[in-house]
Amino acid sequence: MHRILILGGGVGGTLTANLLAKRLRRQLKAGEASITVVDQTGKHTYQPGFMYIAMGGERAERLQRPERGLLDPRVSLVVGEVDRVDDGAQIVSLATGERLAYDFLVLASGARIMPEAIEHFETEAHHFYSAEAALRLRHALDSFIGGRIVVGIASMPYKCPPAPLEVSFLIEAELRQRGLRDASELHFCSPIGRAFNIESVSEMATPILEQKGIELHIFFNVEAIDPARKVVQSLEGEELPYDLLVLVPPHHGAQFLIDSGLAPAPGGWLPTDRHTLQVGGRPNVYALGDATDLPLSKAGSTAHFEAPVVTERIVAAIEGREAAGKHADYEGKVMCFFEIGDGKGTLLQFDYDHPPKPPKPNQLFHLGKIVFNKAYWHTVPKGRV
Repeated sequence: MHRILILGGGVGGTLTANLLAKRLRRQLKAGEASITVVDQTGKHTYQPGFMYIAMGGERAERLQRPERGLLDPRVSLVVGEVDRVDDGAQIVSLATGERLAYDFLVLASGARIMPEAIEHFETEAHHFYSAEAALRLRHALDSFIGGRIVVGIASMPYKCPPAPLEVSFLIEAELRQRGLRDASELHFCSPIGRAFNIESVSEMATPILEQKGIELHIFFNVEAIDPARKVVQSLEGEELPYDLLVLVPPHHGAQFLIDSGLAPAPGGWLPTDRHTLQVGGRPNVYALGDATDLPLSKAGSTAHFEAPVVTERIVAAIEGREAAGKHADYEGKVMCFFEIGDGKGTLLQFDYDHPPKPPKPNQLFHLGKIVFNKAYWHTVPKGRV
């Protein structure tokens, strides 16, 4: 019996489970293999939709479905919180006390948002990294009648790297549509020396910021929020007053990864081989998606392209052969749409060796993102694309 245990029922974990079920059909039928997904809530959430809740075009209930309905019937689902991984004994312990043994472990545990890491964040700042927070931001935008909006990034890395720029562009377009642009200032704060971490994307985005009258502040690493003065302060000593503050909250990996000695504190990102996706040199432990320390976007698209590699490597090990074919190694492939407002968008496609070359923004790419958002449930988690 080859016991495959997948921790996390997001896009990476779900897709990997379903791809494995297809590839190991004979072994599963013969009782020679088992696949189990452990998910904390048993609900699968389409996180890219949170941004659209904030912009008034989406509802939370349309972004969540039961994980059981997305998994192949041959995959078992355990709903529970992971407490610890005993790497030596190859056992995962849940908070309930249940213990699950494994021969292959796939860590698809995602990233935690930690607004509490910055004092006054939860009372002063808005974000769009949960459905509840995105709805609060929507209400704040509805109430906004003019003033200074500051959009920034509290720390790196974080999920969906283009999202803060996208939100800035979309807010600017909304303010124009509502006749509030002349009564408003927009500021975008980047913690590095340019608007975006990938140079070619920054070269595309910076002129759009200028065109839209959004002031760019570079090397702005958020240190503190002063609620009395309504000021956000950077480590570099800059202060920006705000009437509406939108910040990407700090992100960490799952706490159980740190507690289990699999990922270093304080970040909790798994040391992952950039091609094999093995964790810390372990031949039977893999990571994908937001949980890794790879120098790539923490996005569903990344997990989408990593899952076939994890699948091929586990199947090859079970079949007693070397990984082969186009999914033998991960080459850093990522693809995502990028909104710029006014019904236009562009496309980012890249890998380890080829940086993105964003095409000129147009309506087609915006529509492509809208269509993909709707088609997601029927395609990606079930391995149909």
